[in-house]
Amino acid sequence: MCGLLGLVCATEEEAVQARDAVQAALRCQRHRGPDESDTWADAEVVYGFNRLAFIDVDHSHQPLTWGPPEAPGRYTLNFNGEIYNYQELRERLAAEHGAKFATEGDGEAIVAAYHYLGRESVSQLRGMFAFIIWDSESKVVFGARDPFGIKPLFYSSGPGGTAFSNEKKSLLELSGVLGVAEELDRTALQHYLTLQYVPEPESLHTGIRRIESGTSFTVTPGGELKTERYFFPAFNPKPVSGEREAAELHERISQVMQDSVAKHMIADPDITVGAFLSGGIDSTATAALAKRHNPNLIAFTTGFEQEGYSEVDVAAESAEAIGVRHVVRTVSADEMMEALPLIVWYLDDPVADPALVPLWFIAREARKHVKAVLSGEGSDELFGGYTIYREPLSLANFEKIPGAVRSLLGKVSAKIPEGTRGKDLLRRGSLTLEERYYGNARIFREDQLRGVLRNFADGVGHQDVTAPWYRQSAGWDPVARMQHVDLFTWLRGDILVKADKMTMANSLELRVPFLDPEVFKVAATIPLDQKITRDTTKYALRRALDGIVPAHVLNRRKLGFPVPIRLWLRTEMYDWARGIVSDSKTDDLLDKTAVLRLLEEHKAGTLDHSRRIWALLVFMIWHGIFVEHRIKPEVPEPQYPVRL
Repeated sequence: MCGLLGLVCATEEEAVQARDAVQAALRCQRHRGPDESDTWADAEVVYGFNRLAFIDVDHSHQPLTWGPPEAPGRYTLNFNGEIYNYQELRERLAAEHGAKFATEGDGEAIVAAYHYLGRESVSQLRGMFAFIIWDSESKVVFGARDPFGIKPLFYSSGPGGTAFSNEKKSLLELSGVLGVAEELDRTALQHYLTLQYVPEPESLHTGIRRIESGTSFTVTPGGELKTERYFFPAFNPKPVSGEREAAELHERISQVMQDSVAKHMIADPDITVGAFLSGGIDSTATAALAKRHNPNLIAFTTGFEQEGYSEVDVAAESAEAIGVRHVVRTVSADEMMEALPLIVWYLDDPVADPALVPLWFIAREARKHVKAVLSGEGSDELFGGYTIYREPLSLANFEKIPGAVRSLLGKVSAKIPEGTRGKDLLRRGSLTLEERYYGNARIFREDQLRGVLRNFADGVGHQDVTAPWYRQSAGWDPVARMQHVDLFTWLRGDILVKADKMTMANSLELRVPFLDPEVFKVAATIPLDQKITRDTTKYALRRALDGIVPAHVLNRRKLGFPVPIRLWLRTEMYDWARGIVSDSKTDDLLDKTAVLRLLEEHKAGTLDHSRRIWALLVFMIWHGIFVEHRIKPEVPEPQYPVRL
């Protein structure tokens, strides 16, 4: 886990001039790798790298140069992530191709695989990664991002070349070298206010985009970036008949999860891996399985003092049941308000998920004890865990109604006052799945956004983000289609962004055993009735983890990661929120009078606008940092030893 920066220049002269700029741009992502920092340059390419070392700490330095015996030094790698099957891959490459290695690390496995297997090598990597490889012989950069998008990779292209980085901030620092304007993308802003995150491949700057999850690419000096999707996740349910077949499915799930967690515990002997622990089944299973490989495992939980907004008590009971040391960090409203500008700076692009704030605090606490943690992200998308996935069951009767009548029901719902019980059910029942399901979050509907966003663009909505994934999943059952949409929207736009950014902000590596290609192969076969029932979600996973997860968690209702902003925006956070709106220089983008009206209605208890207000506040802070340059968070210098 590290921070990479690579610049492919249009000319050799520009490469010589760019080295100092790359070194300077590397500093703003120091938190991603405080153990080592280095730069490297060839005639047309400049690399910068910050390392957070886990495997072969003393030898696998980066940028890493490798080549076959007949062309030593041909390739240079910049790699962020972990390859969990690197030892098996190295052994296979040595046996089948005679590959030679100078280190014991996973980086050489990536480069050697590319040399001997070409672009297909990416499909052989089991792990999380974003990397670029410079081939000095063919004068081409090849790179890729992991199948699910665990590791971020931004890029920017201009007259001066093409640059890649895990951190958008570094590319903003290089905008002058690249000749790229730092303009706000209004379409991306509209998507953000709809979805609460900026969907891939967009960013909030027009000149910076993201390499999509499951995609590889090539670029040559002075040439255009060419991308190719190598990972096509497909849910292919196989019917389960009878108790014996069900038990076999549950055993396959149990075995693949045990294998994945074992792989994700890999590190040099003197580096400790811990686990995040909430009150849910996913993190509890991960911690329980990790305990088998680290008897001294430490689990970390965050929460709040407000009743109904904390899973600390349940997590503490789980920690005792599985026998792990438990560290708790409680977060207050004052701490959230004080930390938010710095957190937004770390994010690069705004994400309006309040859960990322306590995640930042618990990551900071965990880094005092360990260098990496396991977590349960991805389980809901793969195994059918979100409550919204049960909606097709509750809306089944609407599917029997003729289309014209359903359309009429939608018109009726529009006349019902906001906040009236049943209004949204009626409205959603009148729509098709493609029309109603945005992914696992919806902040502003189109009619709501028109009253807040200036220059609202007709034709820009959730469907231009979700439509490709609905087309790709045509003919699947509705739950599988929702899962597929979430893999390409909610998971990689919200869940994994906050997971990576909030942990790496604290120089902590987060590993996600559920998001493993082998786990997906099994999860993709689960039939609908083994995922969702009228009583529960993730049915097959719960059965598979019986005996691994304590009974008090196994069938517990999903709480999510609730943050009490609904209460706090009416009390402790009210004046703070008004101040952010008043100080913001976003009048050309937002109707601030309408924003303040939302805040007043929320304070009065008329309607719950908390998520919409939070989305607007996060964007205003982001704008103050990256556009106005008025807000200047004090970024701490990482102060961690090489080994913990």
